[in-house]
Amino acid sequence: MIHVGHILESELLSYPLDSDGLLRKKKAVKRVLLEQDIQWLDKRIAVLGGSTTNDIQDCLELFLLQNGIRPSFYASEYNRYWENAIFGSPGLETFSPDIIFIHTTSRNILRWPVPGMEPQEIDALLQNQFEHFRAMWSQLSERYRCPIIQNNFERPPYRLMGNRDISDCCGKSNFIYRLNGLLYDYAGSHTDFFVHDIDYLAAQFGLSAWQDQRYWSLYKYGLSLKAIPEFARDLSHIICSIYGKSKKAVTLDLDNTLWGGVVGDDGVNSLIMGPETPAGESFTTFQEYLRDLKQLGVLLTVNSKNEQANALAGLRHPSCVLKPEDFAHIAANWLSKDVNMIDTAHALNLGLSSFVFVDDNPAEREIVRSHVPEVTVLDGSTPERFLELLDHSGFFEVTILTKDDLARSEMYRANALRTELEQSCGSYQDYLLSLDMRACIHSFTPVYMQRIAQLTNKSNQFNLTTKRCTESDIQRMAQDPTYITLCGQMEDKFGDNGVVAVAAGRIEGRRVHIELWLMSCRVLKRDMELAMFDRFVDECLAQSVDEIIGYYVPTSKNSMVRELYGQFGFDKTSEDEQGNTVWTYYVKDHIPKNKVIRIV
Repeated sequence: MIHVGHILESELLSYPLDSDGLLRKKKAVKRVLLEQDIQWLDKRIAVLGGSTTNDIQDCLELFLLQNGIRPSFYASEYNRYWENAIFGSPGLETFSPDIIFIHTTSRNILRWPVPGMEPQEIDALLQNQFEHFRAMWSQLSERYRCPIIQNNFERPPYRLMGNRDISDCCGKSNFIYRLNGLLYDYAGSHTDFFVHDIDYLAAQFGLSAWQDQRYWSLYKYGLSLKAIPEFARDLSHIICSIYGKSKKAVTLDLDNTLWGGVVGDDGVNSLIMGPETPAGESFTTFQEYLRDLKQLGVLLTVNSKNEQANALAGLRHPSCVLKPEDFAHIAANWLSKDVNMIDTAHALNLGLSSFVFVDDNPAEREIVRSHVPEVTVLDGSTPERFLELLDHSGFFEVTILTKDDLARSEMYRANALRTELEQSCGSYQDYLLSLDMRACIHSFTPVYMQRIAQLTNKSNQFNLTTKRCTESDIQRMAQDPTYITLCGQMEDKFGDNGVVAVAAGRIEGRRVHIELWLMSCRVLKRDMELAMFDRFVDECLAQSVDEIIGYYVPTSKNSMVRELYGQFGFDKTSEDEQGNTVWTYYVKDHIPKNKVIRIV
């Protein structure tokens, strides 16, 4: 079974896809995936289709299961997506979706411009077509308050006017280009609305192969059977990103991976990178891609069998795009690379499943794959292939991009300086005081909604309830007067950590039930949880709350907070066979706990 599972995972679910094999073996793949001993994230996904969606749902389920999401589906009747949205559906309302996916294609455009039509008439046609979709999105958002994913529109399979079809306002290609632009503008101004870019997918797949007129005529498939796995895999990237399942870091070998040559043997001046040669340009292009990933908040780390001095010398080469300061952690030594992977994860306080490992040496890849299977290992040996695999595998899909994301690498580098300081202090208390920590703790506010939602989906270690929230969920809490909501920002002498802590509780009478209590791994063991709890108690006192009811939901990653309530003075009131515990805290007994963080 282990061998079968490995084959199914590596050959059928990873890029590049074997679409025929996946469609043929999808039941066996599902069976193997469901046998994983993991804590599933269960999500209800409504599929409102303008064409037949059965196989799309089947394939989407496999890619979500691969990432720990166990979906259940509601499917609209064929081509009844608009009616379900506008007029409502008892079945959909009972289903209560966590996500709504609208599967429309260019075949669902109601009216097209025709040659000779006046520009003003085409403009009106365009606005009417956009309004058809906008009204639907508005109704769904108001009724279900959950993320909505909408396909954009792929080019038609033919160009009536040839090349002029894209520039002439009467062309179908031009009409789709303009309609997509309106869709993108809408996405830019509405939270929890995401565009699935099938226009790009169709171009990448090959437009002539993307659709199959025979399958449309027979079964009303909006795309060819062979394109469905690619479509579903790409769609899964959005859903996984919404629920915090994206990777966080790339770990890189150096020699013949980041540059050509072996720095220890060939010397720094002989390394291959830069625009002077075709091979050097390929390595430079890969480095530029990695630099751009870093600017999105992806952490870069090094795992190289090298002397530290040689590794740093290579990174300081004039033609090297990436410099030592671009890496959150550098492990250049002669330890086994699986050991270095574990050390790197520990140093950054990240789970091993957060990492993608890139190395040209197949023996090193197999060592990491065998000994730390949580790490995703890329199979490739050239910079061109590495770039393709990283880009097309969807590891770093972006659905929310916050200021904290953009500054993440600098924040982790500052953490390294904090670690150095800790080692020089006489006691841990002295270390905490020397950081000169300052925190701003306040209610949920619009400017931080995205970051708060992101934290609920990405924080695993310090997360007591493990409740995952969308931005709409966070907005509802913020607007509900029966909720106490808090988010905390922290900075110290090394820099700003951004929004790192979240707590929310629902008031019932003179009790408040904690629904969210979590903190970023960036600030673990710095007493931010004490400052947050003190402020939470203050809010309880202001609202005449006598008791705080805390809930701990155990996972494979949050054991560090199993006894946190007890350490804070709560009384345990119940525990079930799964380890779920309930605790009670009496507000009148509270003694302030924070001693080292200054509240501003």
